[in-house]
Amino acid sequence: MMAAILVAGGAGYVGSHTVIKLLEKDIDVIIADDFSNSDERVIHAIEAITGKTVKSYAVDLTQKEEVRRIFDENEIIGVIDFAGFKSVGTSSKAPLAYYRNNLEILLNLLSVMQEQGVYHLVFSSSATVYGNPESLPVKESDKQKPTNPYGQTKVMSERILRDLAKSDERWSFISLRFFNPLGAHKSGDLGENPNGVPNNLAPYITQVAIGKLSELKIFGHDFPTSDGTSVRDYMHVDDLAEGHVAAMEYLLTTSNKFSGFEALNLGSGKGYSVLEILRAFEQVTGKKIPFEYVEKREGDAAESFASIEKAKEFLGWEPKYTITDMCLDTWNWQQKHPNGYNEA
Repeated sequence: MMAAILVAGGAGYVGSHTVIKLLEKDIDVIIADDFSNSDERVIHAIEAITGKTVKSYAVDLTQKEEVRRIFDENEIIGVIDFAGFKSVGTSSKAPLAYYRNNLEILLNLLSVMQEQGVYHLVFSSSATVYGNPESLPVKESDKQKPTNPYGQTKVMSERILRDLAKSDERWSFISLRFFNPLGAHKSGDLGENPNGVPNNLAPYITQVAIGKLSELKIFGHDFPTSDGTSVRDYMHVDDLAEGHVAAMEYLLTTSNKFSGFEALNLGSGKGYSVLEILRAFEQVTGKKIPFEYVEKREGDAAESFASIEKAKEFLGWEPKYTITDMCLDTWNWQQKHPNGYNEA
């Protein structure tokens, strides 16, 4: 049995790109995903891109016995946890489902890890833990004031990891609070593939550009920003994937001297407004993208972008790609796969 990293939620947008980065470093991977917000054909895309076979489990990680089965059948040396529900809007409508699902998955993973003597976990957290930032750029030491249940699940998860780390020095955790991923794999065969109308800006824009949706809805145009639209930190999904791999490698290679819990921001360290992203996509696609302004969403911050100095220092990581790279790769994916993996 080969020693492997378990990637929970490894068929999702960020998870699948992270799996590719691990495989490219000759690190064996086990994917566990329930495919509720992803597609089993992602596994085939990963295998085609890397030329490697990937072992995967279609499994509900809220079922502890299923988690235990994965550990019993494989030699797992570390876990990267992407699994969980992730829609900010839906979390406000169905908080109970979000708390139950997201916390139960983490608790099951940690319980079985403890049983099996596996003590290294990278947690995929979120910038939503900060809520509306009081100062910019957002630092890891800033107050956590999430404005929705999804963000609360990330805060609670980090609290669990902190408490566990204090209880036993064998544990080592890195929580990556990432900002807004954008882009797709250079091949154009792996990208963001949302079910239904996209929640995220980039797939919404490209689906308008390709004619699947009639126009982009921009939430609010009276923010105190340069053009009135909200400003966010966007980073290439490949840079984000590299950050997760760097964190896992850090835990595995420095386990004898690093124990405890560390939270790191991952982002570009820059802010881009919605209109700036829209114009960048127009330049890349050569198309005018129609849009309309609608009411801003409750709790939306005017600006949020990351301080990434800690991640640079801690992991030796920094983002490589520009906003143009992100738009080009997203558009390449959208053109090659206009209907995601439903090619008919």
